[in-house]
Amino acid sequence: MSGVFPYLDESQRFDFPPPDAGSADGIVAVGGNLSPGMLLSAYRQGIFPWYSSEDPILWWCPDPRFVLQPQRLHVPRRLERLLRNDPFSYALDSRFAEVVQACRHAARPGQDGTWISGEIVDGYTRLHQLGYAHSLEVLLHGELVGGLYGVAIGSVFFGESMFAHYRDASKAGLVRLVHFLERNGYRLIDCQVYTRHLERFGATGMPRTLFLQLLDRLVQQRTQRGSWNHLSVLESAVSDEFAQN
Repeated sequence: MSGVFPYLDESQRFDFPPPDAGSADGIVAVGGNLSPGMLLSAYRQGIFPWYSSEDPILWWCPDPRFVLQPQRLHVPRRLERLLRNDPFSYALDSRFAEVVQACRHAARPGQDGTWISGEIVDGYTRLHQLGYAHSLEVLLHGELVGGLYGVAIGSVFFGESMFAHYRDASKAGLVRLVHFLERNGYRLIDCQVYTRHLERFGATGMPRTLFLQLLDRLVQQRTQRGSWNHLSVLESAVSDEFAQN
C-alpha cells in the first residue's frame, strides 16, 4: 500500500492481501492509515495493526492466533479468593480516553517504549465514538487503578491493551470483562499473540486457518454497537438497547 491512502469511513471496506501470502512472522501489509473503514476491515479479516512509532503501519495476522474462549476462562485460585471480597468497582466506557492513555504509558517489561502512538490513540478514539471500541475501568475508592480496551464486532471482542496501577487490578478487570462478554453472547476474545499472563487465564493458540474460518462466521453476527456505559459489568444480561449494526 503506497502513495496517499484514502480515508475510509465505517461503511467502506478494504480487502487486505490473503494472510497466507504474508511474511513468515505474520505481516500481511504495510502502510495505509487508521481510518475507521480501514481498522474495521482489518479486524473483520483477522488482521490488526502493530508497529513502533518509527515504522510505517504494519498489519499482522500471525499463525497461530492466541485466543480466549469465554466459557474456558480459568481464574487462578489466589485471584478467585480476592474476587469473593472484591475491593474494586467497575465501569464500562466511562473513561475510555484515560484507559488508552494509561495503557500507552504503562511500563512493559522487556519493551523499550510503547506501540500505542498518537496515531493509534486517534484511530481507536474514532472507533469508540462510533460505538465499536470499548473500555473497562477498574476503580478503587473512585480512582482509576486498572483497565483495558478493545474492539467489538459481531460476537468477537478484539483485545488491544491493559494496564494496572494497583496489584491485581487488570487481572480482576479481565475476569469481570470476560464474564460480561459471555453473558452478552460473545463467543471469542482475540488476544492476538502469545503472552504467559493470558495463558494463565485459559488463552490458547489456534491455527490461523481455523481462526479465520471461525472469525468469518462470528463477525457476521449482530454487533452490540454503541456506548456500554449504561450496562453493569457484574449484573448485565443481553440488552435490546444496543443498536443494530
